Amino acid sequence: MKPYSCFAGTVAVLAAVLMAGCAGSHVITGQVRAPIDVGQVTVYTSPPLKFEEIAIIDASSQMSMAITEQGNMDVVISRLKEKAAALGANGVLLQGTGSTSTGGIGTSIGGFGGNVGYGTGLSTAINNKIGHGLAIYVAPTAGK
Repeated sequence: MKPYSCFAGTVAVLAAVLMAGCAGSHVITGQVRAPIDVGQVTVYTSPPLKFEEIAIIDASSQMSMAITEQGNMDVVISRLKEKAAALGANGVLLQGTGSTSTGGIGTSIGGFGGNVGYGTGLSTAINNKIGHGLAIYVAPTAGK
């Protein structure tokens, strides 16, 4: 086997694993509808008066370029809305959010000069936000 084909295979598997990690998940619990525009999806923190449950959905900010806590949470909400819209849900009933650590990044440098050794290092954790909720359909007359 040629060395570059092993490398290409490794890169393909790694890419698939990374993409699966940011995909989140859903469990269908009701009637899926035709997909809608994500701009039509409303996020609820308390249940509307009347709604139909479509699915349980989860999302994370993993693999996003967001740096701040708020930026990561914005990514989570956006991804939840995208999942709901794909299932034809016009609402997301937010059930919980949190944080998770998925590793860290570190770097160091060291040297030796004469009889003296020296070094320094820096590392930081990679923290992501997570969210879960229900993809729901709220009839236009049901209210919020």
